[in-house]
Amino acid sequence: MPAFPPRRRPRAPVRPVRPVRRARPVPAVLVALTLAATGCTVANSDAVSGGANGALQIVLPQEPPTLEPCESSLTATGIVVRSNITEPLIERDPTSGELKPLLATGWKVGDDGRTWTFTMRDGVRFHDGTAFDAKDAAFTIERAVGSKLGCNVDGYVFADSELKVAAPDASTLTVTTAEPDPILPLRMSFLEVVPTGTDTKNKVRKPVGTGPYRIADWDIGISLSLARSSGYWGTRPAYQAVRYVWRAENSIRAAMITSGEAGIVTGLGPEDGAGDLGVAYPNNETTALRMNGNEVPLNDVRIRRAINYAVDKEGIVQSLFLKLGEPAGQLVANGVVGHDPAIKAWPFDMARARALVAEAKAAGVPVDTPITLIARNAMFPKVAETAEVIQNALGKAGLNVKIKMLDTAAQLEYQLHPFVPDAGPVLLLIMHGNQAGDAGFTTSQYLKSDGPQSRFGTPELDRMIDEAERKTGAERERAFAAVLRHQNDHVVQYAHIAHMRGLLGISPNVRYKPDSATTDELRLADVRPAK
Repeated sequence: MPAFPPRRRPRAPVRPVRPVRRARPVPAVLVALTLAATGCTVANSDAVSGGANGALQIVLPQEPPTLEPCESSLTATGIVVRSNITEPLIERDPTSGELKPLLATGWKVGDDGRTWTFTMRDGVRFHDGTAFDAKDAAFTIERAVGSKLGCNVDGYVFADSELKVAAPDASTLTVTTAEPDPILPLRMSFLEVVPTGTDTKNKVRKPVGTGPYRIADWDIGISLSLARSSGYWGTRPAYQAVRYVWRAENSIRAAMITSGEAGIVTGLGPEDGAGDLGVAYPNNETTALRMNGNEVPLNDVRIRRAINYAVDKEGIVQSLFLKLGEPAGQLVANGVVGHDPAIKAWPFDMARARALVAEAKAAGVPVDTPITLIARNAMFPKVAETAEVIQNALGKAGLNVKIKMLDTAAQLEYQLHPFVPDAGPVLLLIMHGNQAGDAGFTTSQYLKSDGPQSRFGTPELDRMIDEAERKTGAERERAFAAVLRHQNDHVVQYAHIAHMRGLLGISPNVRYKPDSATTDELRLADVRPAK
C-alpha cells in the first residue's frame, strides 16, 4: 500500500500592506440579541448543543449545496458526507499519508500494472438494511466515473479515466485501467460507496450509505440532522446525534462557540471572537486567482504576469489573514508529492506590474477592458476584504477590475466546466485543497487544457502532466515539480496568494484534534465528549 509524506507547514516572512482595524469586542447584550434574531438558541436549551444530551451541534458557514456522494470532493459537501454518511473502500490517513482499509480489506495489482483486485469487507450493511458487497462497489464506480451524471469526482480524481470494473463474486472487485495507474488505490479513496439502485440519471440529495451516521432530517435552509446508525459495522461513534446549522456571519458563529451553544464551529478568523476556543490547524488549502487566458486582456501573458507582481501576498497574509498562512508560489502545499520548496511566491513589485501593463498597452492590448473579479461569500474569513485589496492593487497597476461576490452555487458555475458562457475576462478567486497528497490530482484538474477547472493550457504543459502521471516515487515528485515550475514560467494561468491555515472553534465540552483534512472531511467518529 503506497504511502505519501506527511504535510509540513513551511515558514515565510510576511510584510504588511495597509493596516486593518481590529474588530471591537461584541457586547454580551448585542450577542444575545443577534443570536435571537438569527434563530439561534442559547446554551442549556432544548437544542442539540456541544456535548449536551448525547448530541453535538456543528455550525458551518453555509448550507451544503447537496449531499450527493459523488460530489463529496467539494468542500461544502464533503465536510458532512465523507466517512460520516457514506464511506470509501480505502481511506487515507491525513497525517501519515498511509492508505488504510475501510470497506475494502485489501488490494493488489496484477503483473500488467493495469488490473487491481480489491477484497470487500464482510458484515457491512447500508442504512436501509441491505448488505454491502462487490456489486455495490462496482456500481458506485460506474455511476460516478465516465458516466453522464457529471460528478465532480470524475474529473477531479479520475481525470475522465476509462475503467473496466467487474464483481466476479460478492467479495471481489476488479478494476482495470487503460494504462498502468500506480495511484489507483489513492483515487479510490475519493469514491464514497452507494448501493445499487441509487439514481443514475440524477444526483441525490439524501444518500444512503454505510457510515456511522444516517440522515435523520434535512430542514432546507434551517438545519441538517444526523442520527447514529444502529447497525454500523465499525466502532460506535460517541454522539448519538449530530445537528448541522449554518450562519454566514463569522462573529455569530464565534458567539455560538463561546456561549456554549455549539460544539464545533468551522471557518473562523482570528478576529471573530472565539478567543482561546479557536484552534489553528494546517488545512492544506491554497488561495489563488485563476485567470481566463482566452479573453482580452488576460490572453496577454504580460498582463497575467503583471497581476502576479501587483498582488502583495505577504501583506495580505499579515494584515488580513493575521499570519494564518504564508505566501504561495504554487497551487499545492508542502507535503504534497510534487511540491517544490524552491518555488517561491512572486515578489510584490508594483513598478514592474505597471511597466508590464504599459508595455502591453503600447503593443495594442486594450488594458482598460473591464475585468470581473469573482469571489465566493464565506470562502474564508475576510474574503470580501481580500477581493477589495486585490482590486485596489490591480487598479494601481493600470487594470480595470470590478468585484462580484457570489454564493456557492453561482460561483461553482464559474469554477467548473462548462463555465458561464460569454462572461468576458474573469479573475476567479479560488481555494484549492489537495487532500490526496499527490500533485496529479491538482494538475489534471486545474492545469491541463481540458481540465474541469482549467480555463486554458498548452500542449507542452499537457505533455508534461501526462508523463508525470505515469511515474512513481522520486521520479514522480521531480516530474510534477517541473510541471509547477513550467506553469509559473510559461503559462501563468494562476496568481497564487497563500497557503492557508484554518481556525476551528471547539467547545471545552468537546475533544477533537483537527488535521489537514478537517476542512473537507470532518470525521464525526473522531469527535468525543470531554467527559
